[in-house]
Amino acid sequence: MSALAVENVPQARAVPRSVPMTRVVSVELRKMFDTRSGFWLMASIVIASLLATGAVIAFAPDSELTYSTFAAAIGFPMAVILPMIAILSVTSEWSQRSGLTTFTLVPHRGRVIGAKLVCAVSVGVVSMLVAFGVGALGNLLGTAVTGTPRVWDASLTDLAYIVLGNVLGLLIGFMLGVLVRNSSGAIVAYFVYSLVLPPLTGLLAATQGWFRDLQPWVDFSFAQGALFNGSMTGTEWAHLAVAGTVWLLAPLTAGLVLVMRSEVK
Repeated sequence: MSALAVENVPQARAVPRSVPMTRVVSVELRKMFDTRSGFWLMASIVIASLLATGAVIAFAPDSELTYSTFAAAIGFPMAVILPMIAILSVTSEWSQRSGLTTFTLVPHRGRVIGAKLVCAVSVGVVSMLVAFGVGALGNLLGTAVTGTPRVWDASLTDLAYIVLGNVLGLLIGFMLGVLVRNSSGAIVAYFVYSLVLPPLTGLLAATQGWFRDLQPWVDFSFAQGALFNGSMTGTEWAHLAVAGTVWLLAPLTAGLVLVMRSEVK
């Protein structure tokens, strides 16, 4: 065979290996901390925990200086901050116009969204554990300052329910980020969901008997609230599953379909 013929023989290209999922997760986790806004949003978790703990020590009656009081006080800011973290982890690809780069380097969008979900849930769980630790220190400090006996009235099961409740709230934020793909729009939608809808459904349940029995099955916020009571019955788990399917799984599925098909600019 002549040299010219050898040169014209097509050479087999080496198939590049796909980016490992662990690397995608580590990159997405780093992206959550790298920006100034991301750093301060993460720092606000510790700051809010310290402020809530200090407020309990300063203003709560001595009889209310129990660990459950500290845990409840810290839980309120967590319920707002964690969904914001989940929303911004998704919408940053569109609001900061980095989606084209991200989805070019990792063409399988489902892997990127999955990595963002893993990072958001991991940050949420770790943040709650840090908050519980701050609450425990507050309980020790508060009772030492006031001279009242220490009360550890929250079991591991209670704390696990609180973590699950806040993670579900985080997932609502994640779902809205995937569905709306715009930071301001998703944040407004979350506050409408968390602050506007519960009073309306509560009023409807109080005035309409037919909705009173239906509310636990269709009101995810109502069903989620049972987790913070420290115990769950089989019926309450069923309420959470059905309402979660309506308000979380179905919209998230629709949002994922839109993400897979939408044009990234």
